[in-house]
Amino acid sequence: MPKFHADDVEETNGTGYPEIHADKVRERHVRRLSRHAGLTGFGVNQVRLAPGGWSSQRHWHTHEDEFVYMLAGEAVLVTDEGETVMRPGDCAGFPAGEANGHCLQNRSDADCIFLVAGTRSDEDAAFYPDIDLQARPDRYSNPDCFRRKDGSRF
Repeated sequence: MPKFHADDVEETNGTGYPEIHADKVRERHVRRLSRHAGLTGFGVNQVRLAPGGWSSQRHWHTHEDEFVYMLAGEAVLVTDEGETVMRPGDCAGFPAGEANGHCLQNRSDADCIFLVAGTRSDEDAAFYPDIDLQARPDRYSNPDCFRRKDGSRF
């Protein structure tokens, strides 16, 4: 049966970021819902940020759309335009190829939970405007996909 409950999906806490850039996401916990359902054309993750946690380093994608839907708690959405608080029911979308670095930060004293949905593209690269980091297009198949902006390895 294709039905399942989100709580049935293991919550993981890890990152592929190089250690020098991993500190901000240590309080990020993810349930990979679409993977659990066997889907490969797009991704849906339930993310729980503990206080102080970030969803990611601020980034944007070349070939992947992203959509965020806040379920519980509150987080601060940080983009090139500035900062705005997101609460349950608030949504945000980030079109592929639009160079608007974004992330969510939990600056409250309670957990927040949100869904992230996005397309999956083997051609996608990601850029991180605030730090010396970029992700090459092979990031789904290559754990060594992160590079410095000059292309050198960590």
